[in-house]
Amino acid sequence: MVKPDDRSNNVERLQQMVENTQQNIQEANESVQNTDMTSQQKEQIKNKNERREESIQSFQSEIEDEQSYRNNQ
Repeated sequence: MVKPDDRSNNVERLQQMVENTQQNIQEANESVQNTDMTSQQKEQIKNKNERREESIQSFQSEIEDEQSYRNNQ
């Protein structure tokens, strides 16, 4: 039997994911500043942080959708 979709905590879960991703970006930036890295390693971190920023935008869009769903219940 398929369990019904429980969306009751999706907004909070997504907000936590945004916060975790922002923390990962900050830690990566600090690592670049405080560690000797090759330019290739720095570029990899820069690219990863760009993907993280894109993820944050997606999470925020999902949060808006979930809040809308909640408000219409």
